Amino acid sequence: MPPERGIFLPDTWRLPLAICDFTSELFYERRLRPATGMERQRLSGTAGFDGAGLWCVEVEHDGNQNWSAEEVETVSEIIRRLLRPGATWTHYQHGPRPLSATDVVVVAPYNAHVNRLHEALNASGVEIGTVDRFQGQDRAVVIYSIAASSAEDAPRGMEFLYRPNRLNVATSRARCAAILVASRRLFEPECRTPHQMRLANALCRFRELCRPLDPVVLLELTSG
Repeated sequence: MPPERGIFLPDTWRLPLAICDFTSELFYERRLRPATGMERQRLSGTAGFDGAGLWCVEVEHDGNQNWSAEEVETVSEIIRRLLRPGATWTHYQHGPRPLSATDVVVVAPYNAHVNRLHEALNASGVEIGTVDRFQGQDRAVVIYSIAASSAEDAPRGMEFLYRPNRLNVATSRARCAAILVASRRLFEPECRTPHQMRLANALCRFRELCRPLDPVVLLELTSG
């Protein structure tokens, strides 16, 4: 939109610096910045995800299209760590509080994967849904589980799965942590056009900017 046709609000009262930097660079021409106080928002006592920012958990699987048993197991383990006794998150206004199931959301691109996640996580109380369901909402933690093993396996192709708006909406719901759970091969698609390269760019940039996981934690998350 031309500058003279709209008003851009440059301060976010949701995102900490690390998530805001990614969102601003990829989707807002580097014009978005965190408001004062966002630096106080963080996780603590989570056995692997303390602090604030982007994390990427790469899960090995092959031939999965619109759901992944491997990722369901990994997401279940992530939630177990997040909701362990003593885990907290800090809100910029209200200070630290226990991290509960209502502070975590799991997002997936396909209804089939959402249904499998529901079957596994129903007792946890964590809300699960597609990207469209959570637009306009926020949580302390967002887990985005992509399910497809590769761009070639993805139903509806790259245009659907790699759509930048989908990644933007999913990750920008997070006040402390955006955790991406995905197959390694999704970061290595065989792009045949400049448009496909642009589609893949946002997902690959997320991985470049994410915080490293402790190798022991990563092994425990993905060993099944």
